[in-house]
Amino acid sequence: MGKIFYLMGKSASGKDSIYKKLHSLYPQLQTLVLYTTRPMRDGEQEGVEYHFIDGLHLESMQRDGKVIEVRTYQTVYGPWSYATVDDGQIDLANKDYLVIGTLDSYEKLRNYYGKEVLIPLYITVDDGVRLERALLRERQQKEPKYAELCRRFLADEADFAPERLAALGVKEAFENQDLESCVEQVAARIWKDMVKCD
Repeated sequence: MGKIFYLMGKSASGKDSIYKKLHSLYPQLQTLVLYTTRPMRDGEQEGVEYHFIDGLHLESMQRDGKVIEVRTYQTVYGPWSYATVDDGQIDLANKDYLVIGTLDSYEKLRNYYGKEVLIPLYITVDDGVRLERALLRERQQKEPKYAELCRRFLADEADFAPERLAALGVKEAFENQDLESCVEQVAARIWKDMVKCD
């Protein structure tokens, strides 16, 4: 049985950078591309960061029973949805996966595939550092969305509350003060489970 190594953390915790580095270290880990109705950011590509779809396409997949989980956020720009879809990307009989997402999506995938399959990799960063990083990233966008940045930042406190993490068995955290050091720690954790499976 394959494993899904599930990378998660609050916004601007460095998940995307860690994910890319882990994928280069472990190219044998398959990726899962999520679906979103939010607009594409500068530098993103269709089918790489996400499959960018509209609300009608998402509703069609829901009617067909293909949506494992969907989260819709009421942003200052209207509702943005993110969805994990059973579209043939996951084959746990033969492959292991590296996936990035939220604690909510981790919970739904854990319920769908089984808790023995999901390995949580929770990335943490000091809130002040996160806010600085988020502002820097947003300033680089053609049309910065500062109000949405603030909404996301505050929502993370409830989304990643300690009691929620504990209830879902997320006991281990990886501090991202230094990117390379954090990647090494997470990579070692992944290797431990990959060796155990062989």
